[in-house]
Amino acid sequence: MSRTVHVPYTIEQDEDGIWCAHAQLRPGVGAHGEGDDPETAIADLREALALLIEEFGPPQELELTVSVA
Repeated sequence: MSRTVHVPYTIEQDEDGIWCAHAQLRPGVGAHGEGDDPETAIADLREALALLIEEFGPPQELELTVSVA
């Protein structure tokens, strides 16, 4: 079984040059990723979101694609 969860995020570079990506899974539950470049920050954010989804489950308001083999 696989799932696709689409989570909007923002990404910005801070004053020290570090890239920061932010997403909110549901009210009060958000995740952050950091990196030396945008791709690394987004990859870090994906890992953090995956852990949150494992712990809290996917939010109902997000689109899910489920494939069962």
